[in-house]
Amino acid sequence: MTGQKSILGAVAVIAALGLGTSAAGAQEVTLKGASCFPIGSVVSVGFENFVKRLNKEAKGVIQIKVVGGAPAIGSPFTMTRRMARGINDFIGCPDAYWGNILPEAPATRLSDFTPAENRKNGAWDYYGKLMEEKNIKFLSLLMDNGPFYLWLNKKITKPDLSGMHLRVAPVYVAFFKSLGATVQRSNFAQVYTYMENATVVGFGWPALGWPNSWAKVTKYWVDHGFYRAGIFGLMNLDKWKGLTAKQREVFMKIALDFEARTDELPKTLPARKAWLKANGVQPITFQGAAREKWLKTAADAAWKEVIDRSPKHGAKLRKLFTK
Repeated sequence: MTGQKSILGAVAVIAALGLGTSAAGAQEVTLKGASCFPIGSVVSVGFENFVKRLNKEAKGVIQIKVVGGAPAIGSPFTMTRRMARGINDFIGCPDAYWGNILPEAPATRLSDFTPAENRKNGAWDYYGKLMEEKNIKFLSLLMDNGPFYLWLNKKITKPDLSGMHLRVAPVYVAFFKSLGATVQRSNFAQVYTYMENATVVGFGWPALGWPNSWAKVTKYWVDHGFYRAGIFGLMNLDKWKGLTAKQREVFMKIALDFEARTDELPKTLPARKAWLKANGVQPITFQGAAREKWLKTAADAAWKEVIDRSPKHGAKLRKLFTK
């Protein structure tokens, strides 16, 4: 009997250890992640670097499996909506691609403050609550590509875009149209082709996150930046609520560290502009009143769009996001 008890006891211990290992393994959760840009592109790098770091540092707690990027897995303009519905759990995306869900979307790109200041003054808390109403958790800024610029293959001498047909994302539609342009929306992958075959004479894009190949079809840029080109981490709110406190803690620690480092990339802007000039893309600069008109029109057009769409929240966001 003693031998039998020993065997039974050993079996019980092994079973307990097995159950313990299984329980520990069950603590790790894997999220489905997607990018609003092609995987491997210069504008997807912030999202992809975040995933790599999380998967390395949070192994055993929380992981992300990347299922792909737009447009290969769908339009970037539907990516956020699909995530909110639970098709994916986590995405890296600019606010330009969730304006069809949140009328107040452009506010993040119009901020006069750093991410840390946005957190301190309540701007991002307010914005985050609006996102939660859409079943989205607004997590952090993953990457900052600096300001947007207008890129052209035709030189202009004043802030007048009359007669020009431009490729746009929702970011600068109101701005470009207010200066007389006609516009055509497209995804990232179509920019080169549209410029090459003269479908458009220009497009908006940040200087950072700008593919080198575009220099072959671009001659000028208006060297007065406007707005901010941020890539944000968003999660399905139900999925976020379903995470354990430990999983949320580990995730946000890395997300906030990425956010704190987002000022590093814009520091490379002078070198990027030097590269552009060396590769045949020349700056256009305005002076005095013309420069002021360009920048003021950009800000006024964007905020008007936000406030027209959402009078109550838009006005409040402008107070929170601007100096």
